[in-house]
Amino acid sequence: MIDRVAFTTWLPMILFGLVLLAGCSTLPRTSVETEPPLRKYDELVDQRKTHPLEIYDPLEGFNRGTYRFNYYFDKYIFLPVVNAYDFVLPDYVEDRISCFVDNVFEFNNLLNNILQGKLQGTGITLSRLIINSTVGIGGLWNPATGWGMHEQPEDFGQTLGYYGAGGGPYLILPILGPSNLRDTIGIAGDAASFAGAGPVAWVENNAASRSFTGVSSVDRRHRQSFRYYQSGSPFEYEMVRLIYTKKRELEISR
Repeated sequence: MIDRVAFTTWLPMILFGLVLLAGCSTLPRTSVETEPPLRKYDELVDQRKTHPLEIYDPLEGFNRGTYRFNYYFDKYIFLPVVNAYDFVLPDYVEDRISCFVDNVFEFNNLLNNILQGKLQGTGITLSRLIINSTVGIGGLWNPATGWGMHEQPEDFGQTLGYYGAGGGPYLILPILGPSNLRDTIGIAGDAASFAGAGPVAWVENNAASRSFTGVSSVDRRHRQSFRYYQSGSPFEYEMVRLIYTKKRELEISR
């Protein structure tokens, strides 16, 4: 799944893809010839209880269509680029790029640790940023982790959740993948802060900024092992929805 800060780079292609998918994004409908189920949902599930596997997904038809769009985009556009990247560059160079990208994005970790009032997380993140930018030669190496200072990942969606904002309806974002209303707002907040006050804003060369956005997107997809429709489950959509939702709950509660 693509680096979320790069979302606006792909916006025209996203809109075009959504237009193509508009006609096939609805849920299956029953007809007079459809056989009734052997058991009804109300007979098996006590609706007075909150069931942990139920995820609020009122836009499921749209989300499933977007999920299919993401599959085709990933398979025919994004993964070929990622595979070429992996083929051309030695593992050592890829590791240096990954370290550099992670070091740049420590800015968002630092900002959101500050916003949540997490003093320990703020101190560790600031130390990592200083050490990896100096001893690690501009972030190409990551000595801070070896010295026991592990990454403290925080984003604006987590910050909103920290202050009590609920997730809202589940969403599948074009190219970006699983999200919800709160985290979508968080993506926009992180992108705005990163572009307006973060490292990208410190570089006056727009070509360099766009190059970093592209490289970081490819690098992060390279490190993500998930492949659409290769989970072996006929209920992959539901599985991804559940895993994403529970993962975000754990990240916010820690």
